[in-house]
Amino acid sequence: MRKCNKCEKTSIMAGTRKLLRGHYNPTNWSRKYPNLQKTKLPNGKRVLVCTTCLRTLAKAKINS
Repeated sequence: MRKCNKCEKTSIMAGTRKLLRGHYNPTNWSRKYPNLQKTKLPNGKRVLVCTTCLRTLAKAKINS
């Protein structure tokens, strides 16, 4: 399974609800995936990280 190497974020199951004439009609569940991107860490290793962690890495790179 794909997951972020930094924060261990993985996919989740999420259901949707459609409003019909004042009553919610539960529909099937679907899997939501994290937005994973390939990036190089400062040590040169290529890993998959989510975009939230990618922004955090970019901030740490600018501040140092």
